[in-house]
Amino acid sequence: MDWIAIAGTTGAIASVASFTPQAWKIIQARSTEGLSAGMFALTTLAFAAWSTFGYLKSDWTLIIPNVICLGFALFILVMIVLPGSKTAEVAQSLDPKA
Repeated sequence: MDWIAIAGTTGAIASVASFTPQAWKIIQARSTEGLSAGMFALTTLAFAAWSTFGYLKSDWTLIIPNVICLGFALFILVMIVLPGSKTAEVAQSLDPKA
């Protein structure tokens, strides 16, 4: 594996992993208090654009991590815009033990 591939793989893993703590915190806390809907709307748009760019270039190394990040960002955005009771309901269904 060359240095370019290592840099790309590291970036892809870090991008995907960066959303996991925030999504898990929402599920655990059953709240999105303090999160910016605008920021996650732009993040969702960015990952949709990167996914499209990767698709148009037929570049799976762009498509796969960006589609995964798009899913995380969209999940968080939806949780932010849902009413608080619905956010808690979705979180409860995803992690009933908390």
